[in-house]
Amino acid sequence: MRVLRHLGLIGMALACVMLAGTAGFHFIEGWSWFDGFYMVVTTLTTIGYQEIHPLSHAGRVFNVFVIGAGVSLVFLGIGALTQALLEFELRNFFGRRKMERDIGRLSDHYILCGAGRVGRSAARELARRPVPFVIIEQNEAKAQRYGGDWLTMVGDATQEQTLRQAQIERARGLVAATTTDATNLYIVLTARGLNPRLKIIARASEEDAEKHLLTAGADSVVSPYSFAGQRIAQSFLRPHVVSFLDTATTHLGMDLEIGEICVSRYSGFAGKTIESSRIRQDRGVIILAIKRESGMRFNPAPDDNIQPGDYLIAMGEPSQLRQLEQMAAASK
Repeated sequence: MRVLRHLGLIGMALACVMLAGTAGFHFIEGWSWFDGFYMVVTTLTTIGYQEIHPLSHAGRVFNVFVIGAGVSLVFLGIGALTQALLEFELRNFFGRRKMERDIGRLSDHYILCGAGRVGRSAARELARRPVPFVIIEQNEAKAQRYGGDWLTMVGDATQEQTLRQAQIERARGLVAATTTDATNLYIVLTARGLNPRLKIIARASEEDAEKHLLTAGADSVVSPYSFAGQRIAQSFLRPHVVSFLDTATTHLGMDLEIGEICVSRYSGFAGKTIESSRIRQDRGVIILAIKRESGMRFNPAPDDNIQPGDYLIAMGEPSQLRQLEQMAAASK
């Protein structure tokens, strides 16, 4: 920040004036170092005490330069500090207003309730996609920490007004990721009442909380501790499988990703078989499964038909998957 750099330079210059003034009174007038320092301080602060000792003509001439340089630097410092405070307040004010406007324009977005470790991990993944989302955090300091990177609002996600400010009526999904199951339960109940079509995923710390969250309206419940335990066990039992999933889902080591492709009614893939669609040959994308209303079909055969409304679970490079998404979503 330019103003802070100016403040630093002014502070250094002021320190040099004080050092030079102390040395000047010591050598010109023969005063002690402390008396010289005290004289400089009273002069620069314009307190107006009388001189500690009578000044000679040379000492008065020297003091004129100390007054001119020091007082000018003091007032410059006060002006720069005032400017820095004004810029900080104005930036915060206009930053909040801009963020409020951006949140007000959100549509088909995700709402993350809680900026803890789970909420931040979800935010990083959504930002990498990228898709629009907003974070609701009750702790103001924590919210400000991430406000520079993501849309963040301070508030209680259990309150209807807060969720309405996050445009829950136009949202696609909500994550209840606070640290307590009771708070997540209230969030799920409130969110489901405001938007019955909303997809809600809740975090559960205790095993017994899962059934209550599902009853309250959550579509799915994730337990970080249960997942961590399974992951640790699988790392021992099937380390290469875990390594593969890491590569395919978190971009570790290879530019590879697993995604889901929705096949529209007018897509060129609708009605074709896996083999005749030439997805693998032309796009370099592997179809791992097909998700239909009737269930999930893993490792589909070459003669399996692709139907409108199917979701293709595919693996490939991100650019290849984006191209496939565009082709599958083609409209008339």
